[in-house]
Formats: sequence, structure tokens, C-alpha cells
Amino acid sequence: MNPKVYLVKPGSLLRDEAGNLLDARSSVALVISASCKIIVDTGLKGEEIEILQGLQNLGIEPEEIDTVINTHSHPDHCGNNHLFSRAAILCPNEEAQIAPGVRIMTTPGHSLDSISVIVDSYRRVVISGDALPTFGNFIKRVPPAIHVDREMAVKSMSMVEDVAEVVVPGHDRPFSLSEKGYINLP
Repeated sequence: MNPKVYLVKPGSLLRDEAGNLLDARSSVALVISASCKIIVDTGLKGEEIEILQGLQNLGIEPEEIDTVINTHSHPDHCGNNHLFSRAAILCPNEEAQIAPGVRIMTTPGHSLDSISVIVDSYRRVVISGDALPTFGNFIKRVPPAIHVDREMAVKSMSMVEDVAEVVVPGHDRPFSLSEKGYINLP
């Protein structure tokens, strides 16, 4: 059976009129592969109630999560790791198989430790963190505004686009690359 990806909480970005970043909150995704339950990114500290409610809506308790993967070490992506006290927190920094149909792809540029999670579900889903942070980045063909290396960020964004059918971006709702629009995950 193919793994499934669920959106626990969509990410968001808030900018002022000049484009300065005012607030960043990451997406939180749940991947279920065989008997393994994986949370990818845990959001910003202070979002605990929203994340727990999102899991409850899916019929999942935090104690059932086996693995936490953070796409990178910024606090808006790993601020609630403490909610999953029974889970192993993985920090893979190279290609790695995590569970059946779930693997890591290194996607540096936004940060040097950035990774994306590839899930071979009914459609190939890439949980991209900030390698491809918003639908707007995809449509406008621009890398994340905040990056440590623009060339690496552009390359990583292209890598995500090359393998994904669906992207769960770091700071937006899931979208389909072929349909060029937002979608709902099952």
C-alpha cells in the first residue's frame, strides 16, 4: 500500500507593503507509511493547540508519531518537536530511505541543512520545506527570498520541481505542479 500524506496545518508568510517578512509559520505534514507515522516539520512554538487539533481531526494522538523530520533547523519548522516525545527526531543530511516509499532529498540553499521529503503516494508528493516555500515561488520561478546561497536555492527548487507531482511547501498550502493550482490532500 502506498504511503499517504496529510496536511496537519498549512504554512503561511506575512509581509509588509515593502515585502519585508513580518511572520513565518511552516506547514506541518503527516506521512503514514505501513505502520510508521512521520511528522514533517512541527511548526512555530505557540502553535501547539492548532497542531494537536489537526492531528486529532485525523484521528492521531501525538504519542502515535514514530518519527519527526525537520526540513531544516529554523524555529518555525522545529518549534514543536517537544509535542512528539516518543518519536525519534531524525536529522538526515543526505539521501536516506526513512520508511517504505519515503525518502530524503538534500535541497540546500535556503539553509545549508535544508532537506525535502519525497513520498511515493498515489502521486509523488514532495514536502519541500523552504526549498520551494510557496506556490508564488513556483509560479514566478523565484527561489526563497531568504537564502544562504542563491545558486544552490535555485538548483534545489528545480530539483523539487523535477521529481514532484504535488508539493507541500514550507509556507503555503499544497499545490499540483501540472495543474498549477492548490489542491486538497486526501
